[in-house]
Amino acid sequence: MNKIEEIIAESKLSELLHKNEAEKQKNTVVWVLAIIGAVAAVAAIAYAVYRFFTPDYLEDFEDDFDDDFDDYFNEDDQV
Repeated sequence: MNKIEEIIAESKLSELLHKNEAEKQKNTVVWVLAIIGAVAAVAAIAYAVYRFFTPDYLEDFEDDFDDDFDDYFNEDDQV
């Protein structure tokens, strides 16, 4: 009877060890994904701040172009 109890205890211990290894692997994957997500969030915030503070030079160019374009034509020249 003692041998059977030892085998059962050994199998339970083995199951616990394999369970802990699986949990460690899952925990590692979760940490890696969390770090990647944090880096992506910081990069997105930095890009948003950059876009917010960078002046839009195209608007100024288009306004100047429209003003110059209107100076070349009169209303009488239109068909």
